[in-house]
Amino acid sequence: MTTAESTAPHDIPTLLSAIGARRQELADTGLRSDRDNTDPSDNLALLSELGAARILVPAAYGGLWDGTALGGIGAFTRAIAEISAGDGPTGQNWATTGLVSREIFDESSALPEETRKELADRLLNKGLRLVASNAETGVNGKVTARPVDGGVILSGTKSFNTNSGGLGIANVGCVLQGEQPGRHHVLVELGHPDVELHGDWDNMGQRGTRSQTITYHDVFVPDGWHYAGHTPSPAFLGAVMLLHSGLMQGIGDGALDALIQYVRTMKRGALPQYATAADDPLILRRVGDLSSRLAASRALLFAAADRIEAAADDNVAVTSVECFRAKVACVEASLEAAGSMHEVTGARSTSNAYRLDRFWRNARTFASHDPIDAKNVYVGMFEVTGEIPPLSTIFRF
Repeated sequence: MTTAESTAPHDIPTLLSAIGARRQELADTGLRSDRDNTDPSDNLALLSELGAARILVPAAYGGLWDGTALGGIGAFTRAIAEISAGDGPTGQNWATTGLVSREIFDESSALPEETRKELADRLLNKGLRLVASNAETGVNGKVTARPVDGGVILSGTKSFNTNSGGLGIANVGCVLQGEQPGRHHVLVELGHPDVELHGDWDNMGQRGTRSQTITYHDVFVPDGWHYAGHTPSPAFLGAVMLLHSGLMQGIGDGALDALIQYVRTMKRGALPQYATAADDPLILRRVGDLSSRLAASRALLFAAADRIEAAADDNVAVTSVECFRAKVACVEASLEAAGSMHEVTGARSTSNAYRLDRFWRNARTFASHDPIDAKNVYVGMFEVTGEIPPLSTIFRF
């Protein structure tokens, strides 16, 4: 049997090119997923076939990532942007698997080698999807893990579980009960009979993320599949901004792709004196403006990603501010591209046959995760004082 690992490209540039070559296929599936409010499982399966998981798995286990906290952030960011240009929800789902993978393969997770090998094999060869099960907004109480012989019993509800539409494994943040309660993580198979998937995700955009509520009804998890929590490095917290930015950049790039495709089919210009869109300077100016904005935000994003990867934990304030600037630029460029869609293409493009509005709905939904006004405050603070608050006070856990 041929596996994804054996057929995948063995270098990052070739792998990114292979993903980019399937952008339209990702977009077509994303349209159907948005229309039907379903998980984009076909897109995730395609990425698995392409070997995209090699970017998410350490080289020691057959991947292309060096296994360090900030290693490969540039490649990871570029992959998220490329995938999200096809479909935003697919990009967020895939990025979630990547973020959880970086957490569980981190040395501080102290997971047994046997567990790591199994997870790597399932990521590389079986399309395993990972869920960051952390949010408790709107639910009652904390999720807890109670030690018992041979493992722990996990109980409670998490309110936001991106990428759970394809089951897989959730990395559940919880409180380990005992004499000294502490932050803990438990790896739970979402197909477990004591796991309840509420199926309640029905938001305006990013519909395919299936970010539903999950309740863990006294789920037994054996030893070797849970570990003590740790605080990520400040530099890594800054890098997370880049991954968010890559998603927004990709949605904007995808919006521009769709806009251009539609413009090429238009039988007249926006200005009545022009017979085609290709002759209409108003349309050409708007397309050129969006293209330039997105090119600028993309350049800033990738430059910041490469810098933070090279800088490691040095100059955390400087590199973090670069990440904030990239986030602001990508959000603004993406919202402008997605929001301009129908103004450029006209009323006929509002037909649900095209669902061009999904780009703005996706961009606006994810951009609401953390307002860019706050990022501009921190950038301004750095410009004036040379300092920013501790990143642990900026990010939500």
